Amino acid sequence: MRLMRLKADKKGATAIEYGLIAALIAVAAITAMSNLGGQLGNTFNRVKGNMASNK
Repeated sequence: MRLMRLKADKKGATAIEYGLIAALIAVAAITAMSNLGGQLGNTFNRVKGNMASNK
């Protein structure tokens, strides 16, 4: 009887699945923000260089 109840309880599995999904979203967000940050830095440096050469 106890084993059947334990087998039917899927709360732990669901929590683990949600945790894995959240971790994957976090990794994707960090990767995207890192790439965007690098591109944004390059853009600002290019603008700074253009402003300095136009003085």
